[in-house]
Amino acid sequence: MAKVDLIAAARPNFMKVAPLHRILRNDDDIDVRLVHTGQHYDANMSQAFFRDFSLPEPDINLGIGSGTHAEQTGRTLIAYERACIDNRPDWVIVVGDVNATLACSLAASKIGVRIGHVEAGLRSRDRAMPEEVNRILTDAIADVLWTPSQDASDNLRSEGIPEGRIELVGNVMIDTFELMRTRIEAAHAREALSLVSGDYAVVTLHRPSNVDDPSKLAILVKGLSRISADLPLVFPVHPRTRLRLEQAGLWQAMQAEPGIQLIEPQGYIDFMNLLTGAALAITDSGGMQEETSYLGIPCLTVRDNTERPVTLTHGTNRLVRAVDLVEAARSAAVGGRKPRAHHHPPPFWDGRAAERIVASLRQRA
Repeated sequence: MAKVDLIAAARPNFMKVAPLHRILRNDDDIDVRLVHTGQHYDANMSQAFFRDFSLPEPDINLGIGSGTHAEQTGRTLIAYERACIDNRPDWVIVVGDVNATLACSLAASKIGVRIGHVEAGLRSRDRAMPEEVNRILTDAIADVLWTPSQDASDNLRSEGIPEGRIELVGNVMIDTFELMRTRIEAAHAREALSLVSGDYAVVTLHRPSNVDDPSKLAILVKGLSRISADLPLVFPVHPRTRLRLEQAGLWQAMQAEPGIQLIEPQGYIDFMNLLTGAALAITDSGGMQEETSYLGIPCLTVRDNTERPVTLTHGTNRLVRAVDLVEAARSAAVGGRKPRAHHHPPPFWDGRAAERIVASLRQRA
């Protein structure tokens, strides 16, 4: 029986491991161990995800917590190596591009444990982003690279990765959405906030490039205020973003805007209930670029680049600067959502990516 460690650390990871864990735990030939590194240690940002995705309590919780990138990576590397030595797995499956993705891959590689990387091959070409460094280094040492889209596979080939290590499997986040679609549609998050489906926008902002510079943050707040005069906004505020807004003296101004609802971070089901009813999304999140592209919802990504260009070429995503946000929102509102019958997501975004990953793992075990 193959022993497989499945690593989760931050919000996007839980969405990606859930469909994998569901299949692996029912496979008689695989002994799966769920490892939570504890990068998201706040109850709103961690336990809610376990509850929403019907995940069991983790078999191991490394309890890493916050810190600098070096501190998180170093502590995770040491703690996970110890866990592997105490009970050595045959495979380690890491997802995404957070610090734990790289740290657990390094720990496994150093002691000869095979590594599978879910969502491999994504590239923004911007090494100022810590996530980009994590992606490149993890892909360099992983034994099998499960990519979500053709451009990601092409990126790996251009970097000299042998063809035998690359497999295009699709997007596991879409698996999660389809598994939970009924619960998402039955949720009452929109109703609780008195939102009319198709007549509001969802906002999420958390990246340092947007929230750490008070002058840029002020431009974003001004833009959101202007947009909210025509289109109501609901803004689940990341703890980091709230802190920066308060430090910049912008929090009270946003609270005073009648067209903006500032709410606590949401669990997956409630958040997706909000997103599926939205006319527009404004974000700097990677996952929302994918989810809106799948759903046909116009998305404005406040970034200079994206590691998910397939959302630009095959989806509904558009990159915008903070200073252009208002004009872009008006243009997107005119274009509207793509009717389901006329919207075709990227290949293999079909809710079966996890099945393909597990099939690949079984072939290589």
